[in-house]
Order: sequence, then structure tokens, then C-alpha cells
Amino acid sequence: GSHDSFSYWVDEKSPVGPDQATAIKRLARISLVRKIMKKWSVTQNLTFKEQLEGGIRYFDLRVSSKPGEIGKETYFIHGLFGIKVWDGLKEMNSFLEQHPKEVIFLDFNHFYAMDDSHHHFLINRIRSAFESKLCCVECVEYVTLLYMWEKKHQVLIFYHHPLYQEYPFLWPGNKMPAPWANTTNVHKLLQFLETTLGERSRYGTFHVSQAILTPRVKTIARHLIRGLKNTLVHR
Repeated sequence: GSHDSFSYWVDEKSPVGPDQATAIKRLARISLVRKIMKKWSVTQNLTFKEQLEGGIRYFDLRVSSKPGEIGKETYFIHGLFGIKVWDGLKEMNSFLEQHPKEVIFLDFNHFYAMDDSHHHFLINRIRSAFESKLCCVECVEYVTLLYMWEKKHQVLIFYHHPLYQEYPFLWPGNKMPAPWANTTNVHKLLQFLETTLGERSRYGTFHVSQAILTPRVKTIARHLIRGLKNTLVHR
């Protein structure tokens, strides 16, 4: 799987997203600040298609409306706005059309500046994109590859919002727990992963192991210009 899977492209010319603190939004009126933010927001350098071709099957997705924009369109977001969710869904579906035995997990786990009407709009977009490929909620133990192939299902949607209850093809977020170490220390991360891997079998769910280092405020302050990739990846 990939983390902040959509963030291979973010728009440094757009306003800062509603996932950021008020102080950051004020600072980001300066274009240089948005350029620096981009260095810390981009966690991937491959498009959805390229990730799929490389074997990625779990996608960590965070979405938002654009404040002030007319309509109910939603965008991927990580500090700065990414592409439209609809464009990403179409790109994934195109891959699935060409590879009918491949299965993907889409984890919609953060929502910003969205009321129920935005959610219904997004959910209908998900349904329109994948249609019969969507796997309805079932006992986790039953959902094997053979089960998916027999049903001709290819997509599991995890939706971390109460509205999942209104749609049979939306799995509750608690069926895809993703414990987070929240550390810049490799040793602490490995310890955390060992502990959570040992515990996961008891829950009867799918499971995400977040093998990632997370910058703290002081990390960003010390390495402001270097960015995420050069600070926590290339070391």
C-alpha cells in the first residue's frame, strides 16, 4: 500500500486546505510558503496508474471540498489540494478494466469541509466509477481472492464516516484499522510495528501497518528547505 496515495501532485497555487491550522493558512498567503509546504506534502512520485502497475493495492485517501467553490466536487488533500477525486477513481477503474483479477482497497479515512450532501455526491461518484466491481460488506474471513473472482468484485471501499451505514458497498472504517507510530525514530517504529502485527489477528478485520516515519514540527523547522523526502527518506 501507499501513504497519502494521491499526493504525487499537489497544487501550490491553490489555497491551503482546511486540514491545516489557521496560522499555516495565513502564512501560506506567501507563495514561497506554499512551495515549502509542497516539499512536505508530497509523499509519492507515482500516479495512481503507476502505483497500480508497481503492485500497490491499498490506497490511503483524504478528501475535501474546496471552500468557496460552487458545487459538491471533492479533491484529494494533504496540506495542499490534489487532483479531483473523480479523476483518480476513473484512473483506477481503467486499470481494473484491463486487469479483471486485480483487487484494490480504497481507504477514505479523512474528510474536510464536507457536509452530508458532499458525502452523498462523493459516494455516488464512487458507485458510478466502479459499479458492479464494488464488494458489499461481508464477514472479513469470507473475502478471499477466490470469493472476489467468483463475484467479479474488484474494489473494497472503507469509509470513515457514519453515512457508510446507508450504502451496502461501504465498509466501516473500523474494518481497516491503521495504527500509527507517529515517530521519526526508526527503532521506535520497528518496535511499534512488531507489537501491532502481533495483535492484529484478534480483531477480525483487515489491517494496515504504517511503516512510515512522521515529521514533527521541530523536524520541519530544522529541515525546512530540504523537505520530507530528503529528511526522512534519504538518510
